[in-house]
Amino acid sequence: MNDDTLVNVLHITQRFAGESHDPLVEALVTEAWRRLERFDIKLLSEFSSCLADQHLYFSPLMGKIADIVHRNLETTQDLSSLSVLMVNISSLISRHFQQQLVNKTELLFDTIDSSEVNVATRIARFLRNIKYCYQPLLEKCNNVFLSNVDQLDLDSISKIFRLYKFLQFNSFEFIMMAKKKLTEMIPLCNHPASFVKLFVTLGPIAGPEEKKQLKSTLLLMSEDLTGEQALAVLRAMEDMESRNSHLIKRVTSVLHKHLDSYKPLELLKITQALTFLHFQRKEFSAKLRELLLSYLKISFIPTEVSILVYAISLLPSPHLDEVGISRIEAVLPQCNLNNLSNFATSVLRWIQYDHMYLDSITGKQLKLLQKLDHYGRQRLQHSNSLDLLWEELKSVRGNTFPESLLEETIATLQHFVDEINYINVVEIASFISNTDYLSTLLLDRIASVAVQQIEKIHPFTILAIILPFSTLNYDPPQRDEFFGTCVQHLNSYLGILDPLMLVCLGFSLATLQYFPEDLLKSIFNIEFLARLDSQLEILSSSLSARVQFHLMELNRSICLECPEFQIPWFHDRFCQQYNKGIGGMSGAQQQIYKMLTEVLGGINCVKASVLTPYYHTVDFECILDKRKKPLPYGSHNIAWGQLPEMPWESNTEIVGSRLPPGAERIALEFLDSKSFCRNIPHMKGKSAMKKRHLEILGYRVIQISQFEWNSMALSTKDARMDYLRERIFGEVKS
Repeated sequence: MNDDTLVNVLHITQRFAGESHDPLVEALVTEAWRRLERFDIKLLSEFSSCLADQHLYFSPLMGKIADIVHRNLETTQDLSSLSVLMVNISSLISRHFQQQLVNKTELLFDTIDSSEVNVATRIARFLRNIKYCYQPLLEKCNNVFLSNVDQLDLDSISKIFRLYKFLQFNSFEFIMMAKKKLTEMIPLCNHPASFVKLFVTLGPIAGPEEKKQLKSTLLLMSEDLTGEQALAVLRAMEDMESRNSHLIKRVTSVLHKHLDSYKPLELLKITQALTFLHFQRKEFSAKLRELLLSYLKISFIPTEVSILVYAISLLPSPHLDEVGISRIEAVLPQCNLNNLSNFATSVLRWIQYDHMYLDSITGKQLKLLQKLDHYGRQRLQHSNSLDLLWEELKSVRGNTFPESLLEETIATLQHFVDEINYINVVEIASFISNTDYLSTLLLDRIASVAVQQIEKIHPFTILAIILPFSTLNYDPPQRDEFFGTCVQHLNSYLGILDPLMLVCLGFSLATLQYFPEDLLKSIFNIEFLARLDSQLEILSSSLSARVQFHLMELNRSICLECPEFQIPWFHDRFCQQYNKGIGGMSGAQQQIYKMLTEVLGGINCVKASVLTPYYHTVDFECILDKRKKPLPYGSHNIAWGQLPEMPWESNTEIVGSRLPPGAERIALEFLDSKSFCRNIPHMKGKSAMKKRHLEILGYRVIQISQFEWNSMALSTKDARMDYLRERIFGEVKS
């Protein structure tokens, strides 16, 4: 038979054989392997799909196909066939070859018809497989999906949403069009399988009425759910932040029945979702813990062991017995940095639990942490390139690293600083943002790469590059050139930039005292704010609140720092609602408050939790007259944690002039560890911005850091009292 017939017969035989080791299938695969070099790209793609159907992604034969694709890439013009091959060989290829395929796909994309949804989906799958959110290609794929949204069915939309979620790619336009189409499907889906898929896809973006309809329908179907469907529903409820107790109970009862059939990763997802949804049932937790421990005793794969230990650490009693600890120790030499980070997070949770509830920390826990630190350092020190190091680091959240391991990680990144370029700069910047670790060497390199290679950096990734500078409150040597280059690169995209991204970008730049007028005026106009409102409706409540808060902070910053822009303040109502939820004082703040009443001469000379114009909250406020004597507030003092109904006399006017001549208003702020960089006592961006704003409002700002307040020098009450007098009055005790 000829080559086409051979591959076609193989495909048909596989469908009916049922088993990959069927003698006829094996004979056909062997013969195809012998002819492989003469297959054209279309036939090669069809044959690779036959191998993929047998899950032979890591086979030598798939490796041979990858080599053929690599050798013939320059002359390849058929993107449809190439996209099939890209998905099938993605597990085997180097980072350099991945980039070559991305570049080739970008060149060929315009040769395909705009109706080729399957090709666009495969390209997005390839990017997901190699964990590369390449914006230019994703935008091209997204345009194909937008052009064909009327032809997309539930299955196609569901796949696209999953790909976008994994790649963290946002398309507000596609979400809105898909939402409309999915909403129309609600009365049409009457089978559990299709309705669960609809619930999972539509639920996180649905409006209140649609969510209510989805939940009520699902309640009626809940008894017919399979274990897989129940898990999918639970994870969707986590995304929706839906704590509907009735539905959670129904879903968990199904999960309970099928608990023995779940794999370790699925058990972790169940544990994470139920923890987030605040579900607590002793019987369920006990069975879940028992199952996780039974898996742990027989598991020897490092990633699986780290997943199981992490899941156990989320349960109400996160203890591990001797067998569990020995299992961790056995796999440590084979662990990558992501595994070690998960172990460290789990052990630290374990230590925190024991300290809080048992008032003890065992030597085994500390010894295990030391071993984790040893193997982490060893792995970092053996890294010989940034690309290989980043393969392990890109799955790690920087804020979960233990201190010593984080320090070694930053040192290793600094060693490879010259390898940071336009390809990896966005990922490196995002990692640093999450660590809260200030490395001027790395940030200077990021700024330098952005300035020199800005044309190769996608405009939509500029926020990620600026974020570490904003978070860590750092100005690189070429500050104005760096910010100016980034903003200039964005200017022609302001009209199409994702509204959420634009708000966060404006806020990040404002934190750094950089106020590009064109960018800010593109945010503060009716059309943009209407678009933003529409987008906020499809976000989770926590993300929506965070974006609204950033918009308020940006609005406040412009009103105070750039009044010449004449952008009005319009967040009174939002701030009044937000400030209702502010809680009481911490232990340290209560200590400071008591001492301030003594230092200043009485409870009527200090106010706690004061709201300023534009709704900054000041921990403590006092007023000194021109002779530096405290001025009493009379009967208007505020109890701990209680907020005044209105700040000063006005929400929008600066009224510091109402003080007696020569008097000064003082704001005392207690700064905990979250206000500083993780490695040095350098104040982060938001705390620095607040200090600027309070000074503009007429305050003299006294910031008391946690490190200073809890230092040996201030270990006694007398020392702390003297410290407060010196900071407030300038008195130094002889």
